[in-house]
Amino acid sequence: MPAPRTRPAAVLVLAAALAAVGLGPAAPPAAAATVPVGAGSHSDTRPPGTSGPTTATGTPVTPKVTAAARDKPVPTNDWWSSLAFQRYGDNPWSTPMYGHPLTYQAVSGGLEIGYPTTPAIVGDGRQYEYPHRRDLTLGLTGLNSPDTKADSWSDWTVTPYWSDGSRTLRTTIGHGLPFVYAQGTGGSARITTATAPAVFADQGNVLGITVAGHHYALFAPTGSDWNVSGSTLTADLGGKDYFSLAVLPDTGALAAYRPYAYSFVTGSAVEWDYTGGTVRATYRLTTEAREGTERGTLQALYRHQWLHVQDPLTTYTYASPRGTMKVRRGTSFTTVQKAAPVLPGLPPTGAVDSARLRGYLSEVADSADPFSGAVDTYWTGKALGKLAQLVPLADQIGEDALRGKLLALVKGRLQEWFTAGGPSEFSYDRTWRTLTGYPASYGSDTELNDHHFHYGYYVYAAAVVAQYDPAWAAESAWGGMVGTLVRDTANPSRTDAAYPFLRGFDVYAGHSWASGHQGFAAGNNQESSSESTNLSAALVLWGSATGDTALRDLGTYLLTTEGEAIAQYWFDADQQVFPASFGHDTAGMVWGSGAAYATWWTANPEEIHGINVLPVTGGSLHLGGRKEAIRRNLAEMERENGGPAVEWRDLLWEFRSLADPSAAKSRWDAGHSGYTPEAGESRAHTYHWITTLDALGAPDPSVTGSVPTSAVFAKGGTRTYAAHNHGPTARTVTFSDGRTLTVPARSTATATGPGGPGPDPEPPTGGTLHPRTGGALAATAGGAPGSDTVPSAGGANHDGTPHGSLVYEIRGVDGTYRPGGSTAFRLPVDGGTAVALGQQARISYDLTGDGTFDRVETYHYFATDPVAGWEEYHQGRGLKSATGTWGDLRGGTVRLEVWSAIGNADARLRTGAEDSAVVIPYG
Repeated sequence: MPAPRTRPAAVLVLAAALAAVGLGPAAPPAAAATVPVGAGSHSDTRPPGTSGPTTATGTPVTPKVTAAARDKPVPTNDWWSSLAFQRYGDNPWSTPMYGHPLTYQAVSGGLEIGYPTTPAIVGDGRQYEYPHRRDLTLGLTGLNSPDTKADSWSDWTVTPYWSDGSRTLRTTIGHGLPFVYAQGTGGSARITTATAPAVFADQGNVLGITVAGHHYALFAPTGSDWNVSGSTLTADLGGKDYFSLAVLPDTGALAAYRPYAYSFVTGSAVEWDYTGGTVRATYRLTTEAREGTERGTLQALYRHQWLHVQDPLTTYTYASPRGTMKVRRGTSFTTVQKAAPVLPGLPPTGAVDSARLRGYLSEVADSADPFSGAVDTYWTGKALGKLAQLVPLADQIGEDALRGKLLALVKGRLQEWFTAGGPSEFSYDRTWRTLTGYPASYGSDTELNDHHFHYGYYVYAAAVVAQYDPAWAAESAWGGMVGTLVRDTANPSRTDAAYPFLRGFDVYAGHSWASGHQGFAAGNNQESSSESTNLSAALVLWGSATGDTALRDLGTYLLTTEGEAIAQYWFDADQQVFPASFGHDTAGMVWGSGAAYATWWTANPEEIHGINVLPVTGGSLHLGGRKEAIRRNLAEMERENGGPAVEWRDLLWEFRSLADPSAAKSRWDAGHSGYTPEAGESRAHTYHWITTLDALGAPDPSVTGSVPTSAVFAKGGTRTYAAHNHGPTARTVTFSDGRTLTVPARSTATATGPGGPGPDPEPPTGGTLHPRTGGALAATAGGAPGSDTVPSAGGANHDGTPHGSLVYEIRGVDGTYRPGGSTAFRLPVDGGTAVALGQQARISYDLTGDGTFDRVETYHYFATDPVAGWEEYHQGRGLKSATGTWGDLRGGTVRLEVWSAIGNADARLRTGAEDSAVVIPYG
């Protein structure tokens, strides 16, 4: 078994560079009191001999906030948390903060600002980073503040505060903000640059400068004037107290950015909605006009956002560690995604041998110590998760006694932790507004790390109990303590005075952060993205089991959003995020500055790859949407490992089964004898998982059900539809391809039907269209599959400009536009053995057939590999440009164009086949 996880990062050079000065030991805690919560309780003072948040050398710390923010719960585990959590005794300002596209660091004289655009490969090639490097410092003349505090914050913005007694400065910064908004008193606006600036525009109160190759615009109040003296730029504010700064995509953007310079962002909030298999999320900024009447602004969207946005975008882009960011003009945008599938367990099939499964279940249930010696929150959580996942399996084969024994084990350990005063308990910290489990581990107490990792297992286990024993889960019973853990980790309320809103989940970044203090040169980090989504899936199951649809829908939003972020930023599913120089296909850890092929405790490739897989549950099915990424991931693991997995073979078999179930089953059949299961796994669960997926096929997340607890699997030409009904009466679940399934009360049901991997089937008058040799786009695939030659680009660059295109068209189409819908396609292409080829697609809609295309979408080109064989080009490459608006088709025309954007050789496009298709958002 691998060594236990530890938080010192021996494999990462950045953490080693962050030394701190200590100030003394922690004071002893007072005696604990008990706070009743339903049938359970927690303490309100730490147990004797334990610690709460401290500096790196053990000195207790309190939140570093202004008086205006003192009554608000501090959102630890954020991209900017070092403003409020002073981890290092000699740094009362902040460590580098990665807002993207800008980076920041608070210092005594104000706010350092940078825009890193070139990646560095460090740590023996194991890490890429866009590190914070100061281009300039924004401050006030004479400012020398002894510290920086957090003055206010919202969902993805924060306002740091400086004061030296004579001068005060506030700046508002945030994810996706190209602007920094400043409010200062007691001095003139002062900008100091790292190198002498080159002035490209001087318009009095508006100045354009270039520093280290990056372009900035400085905006002072009307009537002011910027003065340049070497590397110092000042502007008298003329009795006003505001000024701003923007990083520009290019010097020509100054005129486009100038109107928004005085529209100060004052807040940010996300709103989410789940309806019938679709998750919509709207990201909204509030603004205040400091001059004039303009209330609009500009926002830079991350890749996981702009892939799913329907709002028009500008042509402006920024570089970032998450790939290209695209700019939206306006105060809001909305993403639309298919909901991630969740099941409490894989459905029953005849492929699972009941006697064999019974024996595997008994191994765990009858073991001398089913909890494997676990005492702290993390390892206890893993053990609870392992046991809870076996409960539905025992139920499937009618083993009521085994099911009851497993439930009793889970209930007993949960109730022990949910009762204050014993050897294990949860304790509320009034100062930091957080709930910490003791015995703690991996800095969950002193650093407020990993609460979402640890507590997700408890909520998941409680959700399984609630499925079989609703009375146990009542608020007046043990459900109250489950709800308290949820409030600590994933609180949906912004007005709860006891806990912050969504503590660990960064709604704009699209994923969670693990460090409570964010005290690293590389910003914050998250290693096990899958343990983060384990909490989200647990919210779906707990909310479903207890009838809390709002909490269920929160879990669906979190899981769906983070699922896409994981695909892009941990697995580089579209191969558009990791720098080419990085040389890895997966990341074990994501940092604010980049990502690392590493873990906190080992360089073992099995664990680097497996840490973003565990625990494998019915909440892991979303991973099956990116099957090629799974195949690349596992191929890299075996290259790095020098062969197949050994220590974590079970996890990686299960991961493989999400893409290639039969291959995973073959590996299980050949290698399941004599291995030691991973600590959160069991032979029973692994056998059931692999055997079931071998029978059903891999997950097909392109089809969604009308409830979150549903999933679809595809094998050959058959889809299996599965759904679980937690309610007391039967219900009908409708799937997005039109299939319906009646699910009895408190049961899982399945049905089969035609279909296979790929987008939803659609009616012949719209929906799925297939390119055929000869230039037709047909509503059905026809004849024997063939191929057309995509002519070479001839060594020229035709990125975005059709040249020698293959053209496929269908005319006379009637269809009703589906609001929020978007184009999808899958086009098998093959560049043979030629290198450096790229094929590109454009899809155009003439809504009335009058010869004018009303909506035109050009997608980024697809770089084919130099290996003969079909590769799938799909809409996930992202839109390069889109013009025009949607509307209903009335005798309209749909056109597909495919051409070579780059390269010196011909390629091929597959035609006439089911797997070559364009899906239009029409019914």
